[in-house]
Amino acid sequence: MSEMRGEPGVRGSAALSRCGPPRLATSVMLLLALGIFGTGLVEFDFSPARIGSGLRQLGWITVMMLPPDPGSSLPLYLKALGETLSIAVLGTTLAAVVALPVSLAAARNIVPSFLVRFPVRRLFDTIRGIDTLIWALVWINVVGLGPFAGVLAIAVADFGALGKLFSEAIEEADPKQVEAVRASGGTALHEIRFGLLPQVMPVIAGQVLYFIESNTRSATIIGIVGAGGIGLQLAEQIRVLEWQHVSFLILMILIAVAVIDWVSGKLRFAIIGRTAAA
Repeated sequence: MSEMRGEPGVRGSAALSRCGPPRLATSVMLLLALGIFGTGLVEFDFSPARIGSGLRQLGWITVMMLPPDPGSSLPLYLKALGETLSIAVLGTTLAAVVALPVSLAAARNIVPSFLVRFPVRRLFDTIRGIDTLIWALVWINVVGLGPFAGVLAIAVADFGALGKLFSEAIEEADPKQVEAVRASGGTALHEIRFGLLPQVMPVIAGQVLYFIESNTRSATIIGIVGAGGIGLQLAEQIRVLEWQHVSFLILMILIAVAVIDWVSGKLRFAIIGRTAAA
């Protein structure tokens, strides 16, 4: 009986010992986060006075932005907006075309060998770990200012992201269709072409459409550093303090992104179905 009475205590102490380290780790992480937060407040000179001054300056700039007015530069701004959309579409399309065949080498059901899949997967992780803006700065120094650098920046950055997504979609495909093609005497290429790609292409198309929508905003940002498009015009107007032109450019960007978002959503629903897309 004494042994039986002692068992709950043993179990309770074991449970406490299991709960102790996670609680200690949580406390240490909270203290570390608070320390970093406090250090940031001191180092970056956060103060109510600076925040109040910044809000007053923001209010003054907002007043100067009204009403939005392109002046005589509307044709130039429309051309720059079309350039931004072209950068997004061309960059995403180029990334998808290159990433699709490479992603086959990263899919477990296509290439069983770990020695082949591992370097391809790490290549995707390495490339997508570098932001599009950094790639834009790199390509600007390689090919010069302009939209060509923007296309290359988006293409390289999206190659890593789309390659990872494509390989995951390929791995999730139903193997029964592939087995049916194999049973009918098809080669490995036939298995990929007729058994695998018809399953994953709707998913891949939906992902590409989403990236085009997202890259419209990215193309605006990289344009600010010299990669062409409406972002370059926005940076120039901010530099010369033409705030009414700035507000008009921002309004153009918002309308363009909203329209592309709506069109992209409709196309995704048409390709992969409303239920799947939701």
